[in-house]
Amino acid sequence: MSIERLVVIGGDAAGMSAASRARRLKGPEELEIVAFERGHFTSYSACGIPYWVGGDVAGRDDLVARTPKEHRARGIDLRLRTEVTEIDVAGRRVRARAVDSGAWSWTSYDKLVVATGARPVRPDLPGADAAGVHGVQTLDDGQALIDTLSRARGRRAVVVGAGYIGVEMAEALINRGYEVTVVNRGSEPMSTLDPDMGRLVHVAMEAMGIAMVNDAEVTEVCTTRDGRVRAVRTEDAEYPADVVVLGIGVRPETALAQAAGLPVGGHGGLLTDLAMRVRGHEEIWAGGDCVEVLDLVSGQERHIALGTHANKHGQVIGANVAGGYATFPGVVGTAVSKVCELEIARTGLREKDAHRAGLRFETVTVESTSRAGYYPGASPMTVKMLAERRTGRLLGVQIVGREGAAKRVDVAAVALTAGMTVEQMTSLDLGYAPPFSPVWDPVLVAARKATAKVHGSGRG
Repeated sequence: MSIERLVVIGGDAAGMSAASRARRLKGPEELEIVAFERGHFTSYSACGIPYWVGGDVAGRDDLVARTPKEHRARGIDLRLRTEVTEIDVAGRRVRARAVDSGAWSWTSYDKLVVATGARPVRPDLPGADAAGVHGVQTLDDGQALIDTLSRARGRRAVVVGAGYIGVEMAEALINRGYEVTVVNRGSEPMSTLDPDMGRLVHVAMEAMGIAMVNDAEVTEVCTTRDGRVRAVRTEDAEYPADVVVLGIGVRPETALAQAAGLPVGGHGGLLTDLAMRVRGHEEIWAGGDCVEVLDLVSGQERHIALGTHANKHGQVIGANVAGGYATFPGVVGTAVSKVCELEIARTGLREKDAHRAGLRFETVTVESTSRAGYYPGASPMTVKMLAERRTGRLLGVQIVGREGAAKRVDVAAVALTAGMTVEQMTSLDLGYAPPFSPVWDPVLVAARKATAKVHGSGRG
C-alpha cells in the first residue's frame, strides 16, 4: 500500500487543526504530513495578542496551544521559517523557500490544504513603515510592539482604526499607562455594529479617557529625523504619537492561491464547498481566514476572520482528507469584544446588511439591566434586534453593556442558526435568578417588542 502525502500551507489554527485531525485518523504508515509555516510559531491565539500587550496575559507562550515540538512528536513534518511561494496544481507540488537561508525546494503532494490566513491592511501612506508603527497579526508582531512600548520615549499612542483590533488595542495601551487617541474613518467606532450602537461605544470609550476622532482619514505618518514616528496627520489635524498601532482590519491572504488559478469570491477569499474543498479541485482544501463562508441569514458569501471558524474548518478538512466526511454549513456572524469594562456583541445582520440582501425588516432597541434591578451589581445594557417584516424571522442582534452583556448574544446566535422567529424566541426557557438576569431577559424583552412591531407592520 502506497503512502499518500498531505501538504499543509500555514501553521496556525486551520492548517494545524487539519493536520492534527488527519493524523489522528490516519497513521504515518498511511499518510505523510508536511506542513509549512513562514513564521516562528504554530497553533497560537492571535485574538489574545491585545491582552498579552495589555498585561492581562502574562507571556507569549501562554497564547500557544501546541508548540512545533508537540506537532512533530505527533508525526507531522513541520517546517518553520519556510514560505511556500508557488503552487503547481498540474504537477501536484509546491515550491518553498527557507526564509533564513534562502534555499529553494519542491515538495510533491497527493492532497493539499491552503491555510494562508489573512494579512493586515496597511495603508499606502508616507511614513507608514516608520519605526514605531505596528500591525498586530502574529506573535512576532506582538513581541515587536511590546519591545517598542518598553523603550518608547513618551506615553502617547495613536490607534488607526476602530474595529475589534482597534478598540482592543486602545484598551491594552490604556492599561499600559498611555494617552490613547483612536483615529477612525467611520462615523462611529465598531463598524460591525449599526451607527446608533457604535455611538454607545464611542461615548463609553471617551468616558474611559480614550480620545475618539471619527470621520477622519489618515493622510501621513510624520517622522523624526532619525526615522521614528512622531505624529499621525489627517486632513484637519495632527496627533502626536510615540507609537502607532494599525487596527484597520485584514484581507484574505490569497495571492499564492490566485496565482495558481484557484477560485476566489467577491471579498477576495477562496471559494469552497461544504466539505471545505476548493471548488473545482478534488484534492485541494482551504480553511481559516483565507476563505469565504456562507452567511446562513443572508444566503450570501462573507469573509469573517475568526479563530473559532478556522479551527472548525480544520477539523472538517482533516476528517475529509483522511477519507471521512464532514461539512461546515456556514456562519451567522457572531462576535464579541470589549474595551475596558464595556462589552460589545453582535450576531446576524446589521441594517445595511439586510438592505444589501434585499430584505424588508423592522428594528427595535431596548434598555435593560444585566441582573434584576434590585440586585447589587446590576448594570445597564442596550439590545438592538432586527426581524424580517411579515415573517418575523430573526435577522440580527447587537448588544452593548457592562459585565454579563456580551455572552447573551449566544442565545440569538442559536436562534438565528435554527431560523427562529422573534415570536418563537419569546417562549425560550432561559435560566433566571436575580444575580443573573431580570425576570424577562433583555434578549427576550427585545424579542417581545420586535414581535409586536412585526405584527403591527403585518396589519398595515
